[in-house]
Amino acid sequence: MTNQLRVAVVGASGYTGGELLRLLSLHPQVTIGQVVASSKSEGLSVSSLLPNLTNIIDFQLSPLNIPALAKDVDLIFLSLPHTQSLHPVAEFLSHKKLVIDLSADYRLQDPQVYEQWYQTTHPYPDLLQQAAYGLPELHRSAIAKSQLVAVPGCYPTVAILQLAPFVAQRLIEPGSIIIDSKSGVSGAGRSPALGFHFPEAHEAIHAYKIGTHRHLPEIEQGLNSVAPTSGTDVSDPISLMFTPHLLPINRGILSTAYAKLQSNIDPSELENIYQHFYQDEPFIRVFPKAEAVNPRNLRGANFCDLSYTYTARTNHVISSGAIDNLVKGAAGQAIQCMNLMVGFPETLGLTSPGLFP
Repeated sequence: MTNQLRVAVVGASGYTGGELLRLLSLHPQVTIGQVVASSKSEGLSVSSLLPNLTNIIDFQLSPLNIPALAKDVDLIFLSLPHTQSLHPVAEFLSHKKLVIDLSADYRLQDPQVYEQWYQTTHPYPDLLQQAAYGLPELHRSAIAKSQLVAVPGCYPTVAILQLAPFVAQRLIEPGSIIIDSKSGVSGAGRSPALGFHFPEAHEAIHAYKIGTHRHLPEIEQGLNSVAPTSGTDVSDPISLMFTPHLLPINRGILSTAYAKLQSNIDPSELENIYQHFYQDEPFIRVFPKAEAVNPRNLRGANFCDLSYTYTARTNHVISSGAIDNLVKGAAGQAIQCMNLMVGFPETLGLTSPGLFP
């Protein structure tokens, strides 16, 4: 791999695709080769859809031509709606390209689980086993060796990270986890819909898809992947409750997770365990107080802010986590994975702090 990596972004007209282009334009060792969008946007300039990139990325949006694109670039980011990446991913892999998919099409390892939650049969079940789950803090070595990375969803990113230290050390009862997450409206994508219309979403908050959100099996899979699997520390499979809420903000997720501490765990050990788990992670910031964990502080940044509180009265731990759903929850994490795949420093192009205020 040469020092300058040539990449393409497929699905560039959405919020995630636009964020990918913004961050890639700042990466010192990346050249954007092509920018691909749907047929309705073909021929338009990038800046006509993403005005923040005016005079920064001067491309016309092109249609998807997989053989031509495969000849022109080293790595492809796919930012397409769920189920629409299935065939393009397989085709790019057949051309020996590195692929980073930001849809849910290759996140779930079990094709039957994918079919259950996405109502379509997965045509490439073997590729599900080959795909690395793109959460670097937990799967760094697999990502570095993989040709295909499936970037986690935004809710699973923060939910898995906030609970992983407790699960990995078998500190909590696996059936006691309840996750309450709140996301800005950009998490729903750029396509217009009544629920995201300003008069409908402004000054409002509501829960949605209670018990049926597609990120639920992904969170369970991610946490089960870090749970002990041998010796005396084997845990029962994690089955949890997850409720998302829509916040009237553009960006950000605040996630609160509740779990009961195992009866044989000394609560005084929690701080050292939690801090030690993430002590060498460049994009994880652990705070002593939950009040410091606020998505307002993370706009545009690839950090994940975490905290936890122990409540002796009920013997529960309550963890708080926050991210920018478009950066650490999508585009930034994808670039973090790209850096690992090609041997760049993992933090390259991603160290900017969030905007404040």
